[in-house]
Amino acid sequence: MSLHDDAVLVLKSYEDQQELRGLYLDHLAAHPDAMWKSCGAGHLTASALVIDPERGRVLLTLHKKLGMWLQMGGHCEPGDTSLERAALREATEESGIEGLTLLAGGPVQLDRHAIPAPCHWHLDVQYAALAPSGAVEAISEESLDLRWFSYDEAAEVGDGSVVRLVERSRAALRG
Repeated sequence: MSLHDDAVLVLKSYEDQQELRGLYLDHLAAHPDAMWKSCGAGHLTASALVIDPERGRVLLTLHKKLGMWLQMGGHCEPGDTSLERAALREATEESGIEGLTLLAGGPVQLDRHAIPAPCHWHLDVQYAALAPSGAVEAISEESLDLRWFSYDEAAEVGDGSVVRLVERSRAALRG
């Protein structure tokens, strides 16, 4: 199965955010290259909010280009076999933490945001990931800083998308 096909299946089974979900599915239907950065109309990305083993803090990265505190994530790559694998790969690369585990149940949120040309939109599929006990983060080339934040602190430093992702991830943790 291609990454594009996986994205369609993931989104068809995602039961929340119906209007945005429909927009993502329409985009995938209209653009065979919708998974790749080269798709000028916008492309799907995959990200994950990293949660500490005690489930009381989240790890955010100070994004080098944007200067904002965000979850780990980014572009899909040719070797990615699924959106889950892409989100996990990005979270592992950007956090430096091996052994992350995505929460069961698929994505916790979709977030569509404008980006500078030549592309126009990121259609982000957002997951939540638990860090293993004893995890130690390491700053990547894409980040100015990494920091653990309590849920309240994350709401103070993150934009609306991060705040919603934290809220939805906490709800997913509660089951």
